[in-house]
Amino acid sequence: MMRHGYEGVTALLAIALLPASGVAESPQPNARDVAAVEHCLKSQRARELKGERCIGIVADPCLKRAGSTSDQNACADRELAVWDAMLNDIYGRLRNKLDEEQKGKARDMQRVWIESRDKTCTFYWDFYQGTMASPMSAYCNLRETARRVMFLKFFLNESQGR
Repeated sequence: MMRHGYEGVTALLAIALLPASGVAESPQPNARDVAAVEHCLKSQRARELKGERCIGIVADPCLKRAGSTSDQNACADRELAVWDAMLNDIYGRLRNKLDEEQKGKARDMQRVWIESRDKTCTFYWDFYQGTMASPMSAYCNLRETARRVMFLKFFLNESQGR
């Protein structure tokens, strides 16, 4: 397949969007969206399916109303903000339960996961090379982040004897 240099465009866009501090900040999740995800995660069916059923609980209904690619991206980003906040919270709480060696390994594991998620989700651009790749990539980030929350939540629960 022909390549169009999306990595370069993506990198330039990412640099341009960085705040002056050089650290990208995640948008704060909407309280209603947080409540919807948390309610879903507490449901019996979600527990039986290890939370997988809850991925898309906010984004999917929003996508049905979305008209443009930008609207579709916004739907995925709304729910991603919830999962990303949960990820940061759970990772921080888990780190507090680990010894120094485990903390280093957890950090390394997270860095590799971030790289893997980013490569996985940007592959939509490499494969489709068009506008439709944008919402697919956004939803991929949402899905992979939600799955990471569930993965780390397992370890946090284990560390708390649940």
